[in-house]
Amino acid sequence: MKLHAQALLFDNDGTLVSSLDSVRRCWTRWAVEYGITAEQFGRVELHGRPAAEIAADLLPTARVAEAVARIEQLEVEDVPGGGVHLLPGTREFLDALPADRWAVVTSATRRLAEARLDAVGILPKTLIAADDITRGKPDPGPYLLGARALGVDPAACVVFEDAPAGLQSGRAAGMRTVALATTHPAGELDADLVVEDLSALSALVTDAGIEISLRD
Repeated sequence: MKLHAQALLFDNDGTLVSSLDSVRRCWTRWAVEYGITAEQFGRVELHGRPAAEIAADLLPTARVAEAVARIEQLEVEDVPGGGVHLLPGTREFLDALPADRWAVVTSATRRLAEARLDAVGILPKTLIAADDITRGKPDPGPYLLGARALGVDPAACVVFEDAPAGLQSGRAAGMRTVALATTHPAGELDADLVVEDLSALSALVTDAGIEISLRD
């Protein structure tokens, strides 16, 4: 199977990098600090959503801003301690792409996203973060903003995601989707193509655009 595109849009956590251990560690500490029980926390979808929306599901409105600042601080401080690492195939795949033909579209804040990307040596020319949007994934807004930033028709973009919410966001934006089974079982991922991680794919840049195909 091959997919053709003019631009590629990547989620970050769980797609380009793994930060699961850091996320669990920091959010567990955060929940304890804010008196949130394991039962309450377990009812909230965590992965692939902005921290502000998660906090709003768990806390009174008056406490959300302070709580979001706290979880950002915890996660940024956790990065130097090995809180993030590249997933297989990430560097090779990105190195094959022109800098103006791909973007990172993440539910993390810009400060946190830049800290994690800098830790693994990835410097995207275009980064869409939680600070830039009004509604997070699964709303199509983040990926539509990514396409707009690159100057590409949404229908000519391919989204790379590991989370159901992110895949739903990409589909709602009218884009084709590639799911990476790094944080969810493949059977839970609805996409045009489902692979284990980016090491399963190759990207060929031509005059007509970018051709994505499965490696032999």
